[in-house]
Amino acid sequence: MGGPRWLWIGAALLCAAVVALVPAVDLPALASTWRAAVADPTGVAVVLTMSCSAFMLRAVLFRRVLPAVSFGHSLAAIHVSLAGNKLLPLRLGEALRVTSVVRRTGVSLAEATASTVVLRGADVLAVIAIAALLGPHVLAGSPGLLGMQVWIIALPACAAVLAAIWWVRRLSRLRMPALGVGVGAVVAWCLESGVMWQAARWAGIPLSPVEAVLVTSLVTVAQVAAIAPGGLGTYEAAAVGALVAGGAPAGAALAAALAAHAVNTAYALVAGAVAAVVPAPSLLGRWRLPRAAPCPRPPVDASGHVLLFLPAHDEEASVAHVVRHVPAAVCGRPVRCLVVDDGSTDRTAALAKHAGAEVMVLGENQGLGAAVRHGLAAGVAEGACAVAFCDADGEYAPSELERLVAPILAGDADYVVGSRFAGHIRRMPPHRRLGNLALTSVLRYVARAPITDGQSGYRALSAAAAAEAEILHDFNYAQVLTLDLLAKGFRYAEVPISYGFRETGRSFVRLGRYLRYVVPAVYAELNRCRIVQSKSGIPD
Repeated sequence: MGGPRWLWIGAALLCAAVVALVPAVDLPALASTWRAAVADPTGVAVVLTMSCSAFMLRAVLFRRVLPAVSFGHSLAAIHVSLAGNKLLPLRLGEALRVTSVVRRTGVSLAEATASTVVLRGADVLAVIAIAALLGPHVLAGSPGLLGMQVWIIALPACAAVLAAIWWVRRLSRLRMPALGVGVGAVVAWCLESGVMWQAARWAGIPLSPVEAVLVTSLVTVAQVAAIAPGGLGTYEAAAVGALVAGGAPAGAALAAALAAHAVNTAYALVAGAVAAVVPAPSLLGRWRLPRAAPCPRPPVDASGHVLLFLPAHDEEASVAHVVRHVPAAVCGRPVRCLVVDDGSTDRTAALAKHAGAEVMVLGENQGLGAAVRHGLAAGVAEGACAVAFCDADGEYAPSELERLVAPILAGDADYVVGSRFAGHIRRMPPHRRLGNLALTSVLRYVARAPITDGQSGYRALSAAAAAEAEILHDFNYAQVLTLDLLAKGFRYAEVPISYGFRETGRSFVRLGRYLRYVVPAVYAELNRCRIVQSKSGIPD
């Protein structure tokens, strides 16, 4: 939708509408209306309650058409759309209802769109029906507020509703309680008319409830395709025309229209802001794993060897030394060493093979995340009972492998991370230490887990965890792998390890580039987990 661009267009149109309205404002009448509203907090509370009730009713109708969406998310989607219409021109806020439902519930785009078209079309037809019933002279074209223009709106609305009903009937998870939706839409508009009735009272206009319903319906029809955000200008013009036709002074009519519009706008913006965040996940998506998680996986009685693989890219200075220090066995299980050569342009593969490792050559450099993905797949394919990996640059001690796999082989954990900060750090540059601690704090908050080292390059997985592990991007793996496995219910553990900053070569990690790739990947992982868990019935 080009959000920022439409916001700027909306702001420009809003300013133009304000400039057009200001000369017509009767300041004494507006001041009197304002004082009456301030002196009547009970009246304000009543009309806000009526507005809230109208939108709660619409949320119930939304659920009747689309049962897969909870009441909370239905209500939130409607309020987000309402606020969007106050900020965007051409009623583009309607698209936010669809966006909210799709992003926050996992409902398909087709289902969200079809149900939205049905309900919004029913709203338009309801206000036209109200106007036809309460003020037929208006639709007949006499002193004509809208005259035959109403039918220019009604006919496309009817066509859209019929098309949407046909669409709904083709989608298996949607229902079409036509009578209930129509009656509910009429009742909702009657509740919303309380705002106009109360605003007219503040302005000194003796408007009956029936007349308030008629004015509200005419105003709504007039701004179906409002150009300015919130229908500013068209709302006031239609309201003033209807009130003046009923005998109200023009100055008081405009004051009442502005007061009603102000109340509606304030409600929309406040409710929309809350609805963008509540209920979880927010419209912006989830930024933490849910408190509830799938049941822990039962321990797997796996026999066989342990695979330790080393992702390597241009590590000829250190890879052979690392390979030679890989233990032959841990916890009574034989260990196989695999070097995943990620597009090295030096002698990494040859030196690793000469030192005794098996070598998997990936060809072009794909990235650390891709190398880890290939290593995990290799461990699963060859039936390893545990799969571990560490960097090939000499920063980690392969001789400590048993510390990582022991909790897995004992059935106490599925995913074990070697924590440098819980162990012994021989050397780490201060800026690296600070960056690691900061990023770990963020991951600990996001994952809701007692993580002390979120970026460690020494990890081990059970056979089941390795089989189900998913790494979303090629650049890196650390955060997304942890979030993925925790979201799937695998048991997490840490063990202390030793660490020494690399003496040769150059790390690929640069803070700006790292954050540019990792933050979007973490966001994608969190919200991918949300969809998986929502389908499993796990609450947010």
